[in-house]
Amino acid sequence: MSLTEAEWLERYLDRVARSSVEGSEAVNFVRRRHIKVGVKRARKSVGAFWTLTRRIYLNARYYTQEATLKEDNLRAVTLFVHEVRHLQQGANAAISIYGELDAWQVEFRLYKQLSGRKLAPALEELITLPLNYDRANLARARSLMHKYAGFWYLAWILPLYPITSEIRYWFTRKQK
Repeated sequence: MSLTEAEWLERYLDRVARSSVEGSEAVNFVRRRHIKVGVKRARKSVGAFWTLTRRIYLNARYYTQEATLKEDNLRAVTLFVHEVRHLQQGANAAISIYGELDAWQVEFRLYKQLSGRKLAPALEELITLPLNYDRANLARARSLMHKYAGFWYLAWILPLYPITSEIRYWFTRKQK
């Protein structure tokens, strides 16, 4: 199957939109904001990623355009929803464990719903954590991400809070 970039994108976005309410909302956000979507190679520990220039890419190590269109490839849908969530959060929140916890929970709750399967133990625990500013909770989320995705996912370098809140915490030692 040889599609143009535009044909692939329309089919992919349609597939994501049909998957769920979350998928439909993510696609609507992408369309309204004119966010570019594509497939591009990245490091092994990344399934997909977003950029400050309003782009979302699925990692070409794991996804081809054709693979993203397969009905049984649920990760191509849930990763898209995850990355859109980061763009909705804004860079300040997205580049934090708080932002990652939010996006991981959206992604893996959706994956569990669509697949009907039980998740890996680390993910099952992660989706039950409260989304709050408790530092012990966010440290636990970071640990679970590391356990599931490995060292090179680089969650260990992210601040627990969005950076402005993290800086405030370091000066005041008060949790948000």
